[in-house]
Amino acid sequence: MSTSPLYFRQLLSGRDFAVGDPLASQMVNFVYAIGDRRTGECLLVDPAYAVKELVDLVGADHMAVTGVLATHYHPDHVGGSMMGHTIEGIAELLDHVDCPVHVQHDEVEWVSRSTNVTVDHLVGHDSGDVLTVGGIDISLVHTPGHTPGSQCFFVDDRLIAGDTLFLEGCGRTDLPGSDPAKMAESLRRLAEVPNETILFPGHRYSIASSATMDVVKETNFVFQ
Repeated sequence: MSTSPLYFRQLLSGRDFAVGDPLASQMVNFVYAIGDRRTGECLLVDPAYAVKELVDLVGADHMAVTGVLATHYHPDHVGGSMMGHTIEGIAELLDHVDCPVHVQHDEVEWVSRSTNVTVDHLVGHDSGDVLTVGGIDISLVHTPGHTPGSQCFFVDDRLIAGDTLFLEGCGRTDLPGSDPAKMAESLRRLAEVPNETILFPGHRYSIASSATMDVVKETNFVFQ
């Protein structure tokens, strides 16, 4: 059993939760739980598809959801309608847990439109803000490009990158709100992340589910 106070879980849609949901299995989204074992508090990063299952999964670890971190507004990360499907997300989570939803300032309106969650439930943040869950600090970094308010999260030696950076490739820049020039700037910023940092992406688009940044910088074509 880990003696670290950091509680950290990577959960894959269609395998660890939302089993049998064909869209969840196709999209291979990762949801992350970050918390403090000492206080039993945790935040969910990008809860979607089967939110009550996610609450129950961390509950089985004696952790309670006290907030949400959203990397960006797309329905496979926060819920809403996509490709003719309706995906559970933060709106349904708020029916089970009364908690703040932390988004980047530029993404507030986009998240609200995507999920129909009113802006009074959303907490807007600037790049460099630090959230604390229990005694665990999580640093928020604005990485626009995939969407206007895409953000990444640093905790301990981990980088949760959403759809900004994958182990292979990066997020699309041909969708509403995307900007290729800003994506290039965000990737240059992430190229400066220490090599020992472990990248945890928003989707499993590679065989591995995570990798150190030195490996990503060497093998991911976006850094070539």
